[in-house]
Amino acid sequence: MDQAPISLQPFDVESCTATLERACQVVNYRSDDAELIRLGENAIFHLKHEGIVARIARGMDVLDDARKELRVARWLLAEGMATAPPTDVEQPLVVDQMPVTFWQFIEHTGEEATIAELGSMLRTLHRLDPPAALCLPAHDMFGRVDARIDRAADIPMADRWFLRARLRELRAAYSELDFPLRMGAVHGDAHTGNLLKLHDGSTSVIDLERFAYGHPETDLVVTGVELSMGWVSEEQYGEFVDAYGFDVTSWDGFDVLQAITELKMTTWLMQNIGHSAAIDTEICTRLSDLRDQSKPRHWNVF
Repeated sequence: MDQAPISLQPFDVESCTATLERACQVVNYRSDDAELIRLGENAIFHLKHEGIVARIARGMDVLDDARKELRVARWLLAEGMATAPPTDVEQPLVVDQMPVTFWQFIEHTGEEATIAELGSMLRTLHRLDPPAALCLPAHDMFGRVDARIDRAADIPMADRWFLRARLRELRAAYSELDFPLRMGAVHGDAHTGNLLKLHDGSTSVIDLERFAYGHPETDLVVTGVELSMGWVSEEQYGEFVDAYGFDVTSWDGFDVLQAITELKMTTWLMQNIGHSAAIDTEICTRLSDLRDQSKPRHWNVF
């Protein structure tokens, strides 16, 4: 089956706001008080009056991910895991050639979830047995990296060639890994930003679009990389390991997953090139560092 073409249309606050307004007209939601929460892989808006979150994806090439995210949310809720319920409208919508989904807004404390809470959530998640009817795709550790390189029109050709070569190298190394943990459901973007703290002290997992069937190590590596960059402390990482029960940094395949994660982090940020001087500077730093694996990563959080 041919893949949907990669969208090269603008994906900025102005264009996404216009798409949101048209999508809300279809489902009869108010959008006049919409507040942008985040512009990254998706444009995420809070419709305050409706108590709803709208997610606008970047193009038709990720329509299947939007459909999957809705299925996964309903399954997790049935399994007793807290996540955002989809609203009761026929979705995903396709507006301006972009998938749009709507979710109940989760009232949360606004505090960042702890590393230990992330480890506990992943332990619970990785023990679930996804039914065949859920139709989870096999996890693609390199998902969307190709598309991001294609979309990054404002990077030098030498950087594009380097990223392509690095991607080929890491694909080959990844194929040789021997994973110690049992395969199962994986989140695909497991960091504390995708875990909300609720007022009753519990947490709720969000952003399920990369949910898949794969190796749990691919979820755990994110926190291991954050440790290597100094984004979490040794003490915090120890709490994560205690909560989950496995230290991915002690596994001999960690270096490969770390390098892949750094490549993904760089190409993810490249989607917003030209949005600010700080982002453009950070992209240059990351591209430079990727060329030298021995350099310490003093990367900023975005």
